[in-house]
Amino acid sequence: MKLGVFGLNSKATIGPAATARLAARCEELGYDSWWVGEHVVLPSPRVPPAPMEPTDAILDPLVHLAFVAGVTERMLLGTGIIILPQRNPLVLAKQVASLEMLSSGRFLFGIGVGYLEPELNAIGVTLAERASRTDDHLAAMRALWYDEAPVSFDGRHTQFAGIDAHPRPSARIPIIVGGRTAGALRRTIEQGDGWYGFFLDPQQAAESVEALRTAREQFTRPVELGELEISVTPRGPVTAESLSAYADAGVDRLIVYPLPVDDEADVDRFVAQQAELVLG
Repeated sequence: MKLGVFGLNSKATIGPAATARLAARCEELGYDSWWVGEHVVLPSPRVPPAPMEPTDAILDPLVHLAFVAGVTERMLLGTGIIILPQRNPLVLAKQVASLEMLSSGRFLFGIGVGYLEPELNAIGVTLAERASRTDDHLAAMRALWYDEAPVSFDGRHTQFAGIDAHPRPSARIPIIVGGRTAGALRRTIEQGDGWYGFFLDPQQAAESVEALRTAREQFTRPVELGELEISVTPRGPVTAESLSAYADAGVDRLIVYPLPVDDEADVDRFVAQQAELVLG
C-alpha cells in the first residue's frame, strides 16, 4: 500500500518553516506523495456544503507545491483536486508545465468539477456547465502540451489558433480524476491515469472500485493509460482493520488527512503513527 498525506496547505501548517519541516519529515517516513486541495474563495458567512470557514487560510495548490518541490527530492506532488472548470486552461497549462519542470517530473494533476456553487459563481462558472468546461479545459491543455505547433483548438468553451507555449512537459503528465458521479467515472476511464476518492470508508471505496469496473465495460480506455491507480483519503485515521479492508477493496494508495490541521505537533504525531501502521 502506498501512503500519501493531504491538506497541509491550510490552517496551522501553511508557513514556510512548518511546510519545509513536515515535507522533509513525511519524505523521511516513507510517504510516496504529498497532496493538496483548493478553494479560491469561500462563501461568507459559511453555508452548506462549504467545508471550511471563510477565514480559514488555504494556500493556492500550485504555489504551495512549487515550494514543496524545492524542499523535497522524492515525493510525488499531487493536486487533490484542482477545480478545473474555474481555471483558465491556457494559464493553468503554463503553471502545470512549469511545476512539472521544477519538480523534475513529480507532479500528479488531480482534477475535479467542483461542487461549491458560491465559489463557482463568483469566478463566473455555473454548476450546469462545470462538467462540459472540465472536459473542454483538459482537452485544450493537452493540445498545448502535446500537439505540434502551431497549436489550434476549437472547443465548446475554449478556442485558439496559431499559438505555442513552452516549456512543454518532459513526459506525459498523469491525470488523476476525483469524484464519484457518472461523469467522473466516465472521465476516469477515458482520460485518467488514476482515480481519487475523498473521505471514503472501506465499504464506500469498494463500491467505487466496482463502479469503475462497470464504467470500464461502458467506455473505451486508451491503451496508453495502462492500469488505473486507485487512491483514497480515508474518513479518519487508518487502523489495522481498515488498512486490510482498503487493500481488499482494491485501493493502491491511502492519502491520510490529519484532521484537524490546527496544531503542527499533532500533525507530526499523526503522520508518524500512520506511517508506522501502513508502511511498517
